[in-house]
Amino acid sequence: MRKEQRLTKPQQYSLVYRKGISRASNLLVLRALPNGLATSRYGFSVSKRVGNAVTRNHIKRLLREISPRMPIKSANDIVFIVRPPAASVDYGVLKKDVEALLARAGLLANEAADGYLAGGQKGNTETV
Repeated sequence: MRKEQRLTKPQQYSLVYRKGISRASNLLVLRALPNGLATSRYGFSVSKRVGNAVTRNHIKRLLREISPRMPIKSANDIVFIVRPPAASVDYGVLKKDVEALLARAGLLANEAADGYLAGGQKGNTETV
């Protein structure tokens, strides 16, 4: 992930926490705030309750791989707060959870969010 895509200062995190929207699942909490820039920036918060340093860093690496690849509608500052159950899931489960949270927050581009219902659950996209 490039430096322009990262939240780097504590003030940036604080602003997202104070003024941003929040959506949550069993694995993650998403906080997002429009940033007025050309690109979205991401930040990750993983507390010591999640696991040891190796586990926390592994989860952050997975999220850094997943996040920039998601088609976001507009530029936002997005913070993912990791919950303890995320320590035991693999890449696929974490990716689906990130995608569902972004869809619930209304941040996914239309073609990616079409298969999601308002509650963030994958809907039946087949036509009969």
